[in-house]
Amino acid sequence: MACCGNCLCCHCCCRDEDTRTPEELTILGETQDEEDEILPRKDYESLDYDRCINEPYVEVLEEMNNKYEAVRWMLVFAIGVSVGLVGVFVDFFVRLFTQLKFNLVGKSVEECSEKGCLALSLLELLAFNMMFIFIASVLVLIEPVAAGSGIPEIKSYLNGVKIPGIVRLRTFVCKAIGVLFTVSGGLFVGKEGPMIHSGAIVGAGLPQFQSITFKKINFDFPYFRSDRDKRDFVSVGTAAGVAAAFGAPIGGTLFSLEEGSSFWNQALTWKVLFCSMSATFTLNFFRSGINYNKWGSFQLPGLLNFGEFKCSDGDKKCHLWTAVDLAFFVLMGVAGGLLGAFFNCINKRLAKYRMRHVHPKAKFVRVLESLLVAMVTTVVIFVASMTLGECRDLASTITNNNTTALVHWPGHSRTLKCFLRSHSFVARAVCLGSLSC
Repeated sequence: MACCGNCLCCHCCCRDEDTRTPEELTILGETQDEEDEILPRKDYESLDYDRCINEPYVEVLEEMNNKYEAVRWMLVFAIGVSVGLVGVFVDFFVRLFTQLKFNLVGKSVEECSEKGCLALSLLELLAFNMMFIFIASVLVLIEPVAAGSGIPEIKSYLNGVKIPGIVRLRTFVCKAIGVLFTVSGGLFVGKEGPMIHSGAIVGAGLPQFQSITFKKINFDFPYFRSDRDKRDFVSVGTAAGVAAAFGAPIGGTLFSLEEGSSFWNQALTWKVLFCSMSATFTLNFFRSGINYNKWGSFQLPGLLNFGEFKCSDGDKKCHLWTAVDLAFFVLMGVAGGLLGAFFNCINKRLAKYRMRHVHPKAKFVRVLESLLVAMVTTVVIFVASMTLGECRDLASTITNNNTTALVHWPGHSRTLKCFLRSHSFVARAVCLGSLSC
């Protein structure tokens, strides 16, 4: 890059470029030589998947495999249960914080609709969202690897690239707490991608019985600590994260097999599937009991659920879809593909812009950026709900604790709650089950 003009000293020149990594310079197309494009980061390493094969080692290995195969299956089950509990933890607190925010802001809207002080309600909503996003941003500053979904980093790890801190316990804590505050803060993000990263961290750390972050956690269990074994457990945890997010054990297995890992074997397939089923079972069991107080009913298979589509009992004329609908399904697929390509193009340009103008800045600038996004999102949602949103009572009723009642929210409060709930995955079922948004 050319130095800035009219500067008093050369210290002010090319300041942004000095703070960028070789990978970022390659993406931005600002490398000078072809050799610069392949410079790796100094803290990146390759995982050692090779084994030193000799006759004594093979004998010891066979004895260990026969002895510890049952332990391996027990650890796989423990990983699945742990990932399911992580999903329960995130879902519970997201629902708790969201309901607290909606109740307080909704009450304020009801009072201000008559007094004409809706600006005060907007300030309350801004205070909640920006506080949640600020906490999540600080956690990312503590552990930068916890930013984003984590899926590209986990794919890199499963393909032999050891990224520093990617499967650390500190990363897991920042990831889990950060995603629940981010979703509660009203940003248009989901819990699915971070669940995959969290599952991979659980899979990498649980069989080790030790922690680099917390030195006191160190049990005498020197098995499954090679890069080869750790890679297999990361594949297991990744599949469990997908299964917990979408309630799809087979989908989690296929994701780990097709999208994540480049090293696979038949025995690992059964372990991954078993772990995915364990994660889905645990998440479904606890969520159904906590949300509906019906332990063992298994009504909520995954964190992302659009409900059950079926005809009413006794209605023989009902059809979920017809042959004519297939044409519309095709058009929806084409439109989705075009919109996806457009989104990827815009996202790539935005990422390059942030690398040039935001990433080289101080850390507090990134926090301000996230707060700005939260503020704009909140204002747009609030104004749109006051001016464009409309909720209509449906003929169907809601049954809760053996009590049937028709939901009715008066005035602006009804419109605001419907609009806010409709864009939140956490309370989507409430809106779709009771109101037409």
